[in-house]
Amino acid sequence: MAEAEERETGSLEESTDESEEEESEEEPKLKYERLSNGVTEILQKDAASCMTVHDKFLALGTHYGKVYLLDVQGNITQKFDVVQVFGLYSGEEFHETFDCPIKIIAVHPHFLRSSCKQFVTGGKKLLLFERSWMSRWKSSVLHEGEGNIRSVKWRGHLIAWANNMGVKIFDVTSKQRITNVPRDDVSLRPDMYPCSLCWKDSVTLIVGWGTSVKICSVKERHAGEMRDLPSRYVEIVSQFETEFYISGLAPLWDQLVVLSYVKEVSEKTESEYCARPRLDIIQPLSETCEEISSDALTVRGFQENECRDYHLEHSEGESLFYIVSPRDVVVAKERDQDDHIDWLLEKKKYEEALMAAEISQKNIKRHKILDIGLAYINHLVEKGEYDAAARKCQKILGKNAALWEYEVYKFKEIGQLKAISPYLPRGDPVLKPLIYEMTLHEFLESDYEGFATLIREWPGDLYNNSVIVQAVRGHLKKDSQNRTLLKTLAELYTYDKNYSSALEIYLTLRHKDAFQLIHKHNLFSSIKDKIVLLMDFDSEKAVDMLLDNEDKISIKKVVEELEDRPELQHVYLHKLFRRDHRKGQRYHEKQISLYAEYDRPNLLPFLRDSIHCPLEKALEICQQRNFVEETVYLLSRMGNSRSALKMITQELQDVDKAIEFAKEQDDGELWEDLILYSIDKPPFITGLLNNIGTHVDPILLIHRIKEGMEIPNLRDSLVKILQDYNLQILLREGCKKILVADSLSLLKKMHRTQMKGVLVDEENICESCLSPVLPSDAAKPFSVVVFHCRHMFHKECLPVPSMSSPAQFCNICSAKHRGPGSAILEMKK
Repeated sequence: MAEAEERETGSLEESTDESEEEESEEEPKLKYERLSNGVTEILQKDAASCMTVHDKFLALGTHYGKVYLLDVQGNITQKFDVVQVFGLYSGEEFHETFDCPIKIIAVHPHFLRSSCKQFVTGGKKLLLFERSWMSRWKSSVLHEGEGNIRSVKWRGHLIAWANNMGVKIFDVTSKQRITNVPRDDVSLRPDMYPCSLCWKDSVTLIVGWGTSVKICSVKERHAGEMRDLPSRYVEIVSQFETEFYISGLAPLWDQLVVLSYVKEVSEKTESEYCARPRLDIIQPLSETCEEISSDALTVRGFQENECRDYHLEHSEGESLFYIVSPRDVVVAKERDQDDHIDWLLEKKKYEEALMAAEISQKNIKRHKILDIGLAYINHLVEKGEYDAAARKCQKILGKNAALWEYEVYKFKEIGQLKAISPYLPRGDPVLKPLIYEMTLHEFLESDYEGFATLIREWPGDLYNNSVIVQAVRGHLKKDSQNRTLLKTLAELYTYDKNYSSALEIYLTLRHKDAFQLIHKHNLFSSIKDKIVLLMDFDSEKAVDMLLDNEDKISIKKVVEELEDRPELQHVYLHKLFRRDHRKGQRYHEKQISLYAEYDRPNLLPFLRDSIHCPLEKALEICQQRNFVEETVYLLSRMGNSRSALKMITQELQDVDKAIEFAKEQDDGELWEDLILYSIDKPPFITGLLNNIGTHVDPILLIHRIKEGMEIPNLRDSLVKILQDYNLQILLREGCKKILVADSLSLLKKMHRTQMKGVLVDEENICESCLSPVLPSDAAKPFSVVVFHCRHMFHKECLPVPSMSSPAQFCNICSAKHRGPGSAILEMKK
């Protein structure tokens, strides 16, 4: 604690006290500095006894009865030898010589107002001085007879003072004393352990005496309770004990600042000695308190001081506290954000310091975010955490190119360019090309993979491409087969728009980017002599690319280039055929042998789909290679079905295929050949019996079976034939019923249609004489015949029916053989 406090007070003297504690890791709440200048001059000749703070001035009293008016820097502005009251900003003043020593003085908080020209003095008695209407000062005794008055505090209309018996509060407005708070520990001499008073606000008084603290609240008394009592009363709202003797109190928001006098026992001599005074910040509770912070102060001559020698004053409205001792005056201030950052930096908590500066950048005055960040980077570098330091550069250095370059050179000096390389800016800002080249050379010397990664990630315009290309070539002279370097060189060639060199390397390496490079930069003219390389690398991708760009590399050129590699030629032509049967028709003859050699499963589909391949050539090849299925197909396609069937039955010995073939051809002679071939072969007979029923009458086969021939599963086959026959009969009967029902339904529909009326008007004409069927004179009689075919005639225009054929027919429909067209309607009038 001692070292921590010495650091905070700056110029405070070092302590050699054996009880000095180890440095605390907790951040202090206050900072300290010694008040020097005129104070130093005064305390070299005299000893401080008290101090009062008002506005920007300090009044320092000494043991020799002198009073010095100081500014906040400690410079002397005025000196007094007698009790004197005067205006700091006006010409009025009061001075008096008293017949007894004056221990304390307090002026009205609003003394500048004409109605508030009052002050009190304390000694053997408490005197109130007021200026009368004649501008004369008159005094009145407020209290006496209880010993010396050593402490007086005035707030608003309330005056609080302490004497040997306790603490009193006087209401200036009502001229009444409203309370008496007795002293707790009467064993302590009041002159050695004086009472400390301070007002937290206009109605809250804090009393510290010995080791006891009381918080008193002044409250208004209800009108019904007054009688002869004062209008106000005091309630003690909190009371607690402290560890040390209290020398001073001051409020800090809702907390208390306590100056304590400390006595400790030496471990060696077992005797008591005066330790350094403590300044504590505590949080009052109802019956106890919670310590927030505690600092031991190294003031001059603390070993000789007593409790009465210390005083604590504070400046209202500001977090300023003055610790007064006979030989020293120390100013304590609430720490601001700059002080907080100072402490974090001192503790090497740079991350927290940087965060605090970013959050409070508008409030900090002594620190800059950039300076803290640079210090943080240096700290990480010193610790050897190079990756973390490099990562922080990105955030701290931002867009400052000069700082980036400076930091890169620092990393270069310690051999850690690799650490900072992932974080180097690539856009805004852009550093000098030398920076990027230097980093790339560092990787090239020791890490090919890392070098390749940077080349891929960095834009090619960050560095001089030709310089890096030369460096890579130099390394390839030592290791010409290094794939990483070759691939990286290809990427560099690409950045340099030397696409042909890049493509050559990609093809040598069989790298997938070769196809992307060709497409992206339209390098088809460069690959006309490299088609075999492309196909060897990835035939699927190569064929797709060549077929997609037939306009740039013709089919003829590709086939010629692949002439010495028929297996690749087949892959290309096969995919071409699948895309379009017509485009490669000139190569269909060649494809027969290619399919036969490299891809027999696709030969038969090819033969079926192609209409341009020569069948004789295909038959010759298939017969040479004994491809039975393909030969059967070709024979059937060429019209030689009998030979095809013979191959199936004799070569394949597959009755099912023979039957299937016969069904496809639907030729009675083929069925006869198949029956003749199968008649002495029981397995074939079984197959025919099971499948022939729907195409050939099974009786023809059964009559030809020799008596006594053992046929496997004959009973099952016959049962199946009968079942199939019954099924056929049922199907026929079902179909017949459906046809009859449909015919009857359609007939009824036709009848209903024909029975409907037919509209006859002036527009209809006679189909024979072509004149209107209705006469123009509606009164004239007429006779019209309308047939079901909707043709209309005058009755007299139709031929007269004969005895042999009394029915009438439409002349037009009869002539066209459309049916009889018998009349359905005759109209007469």
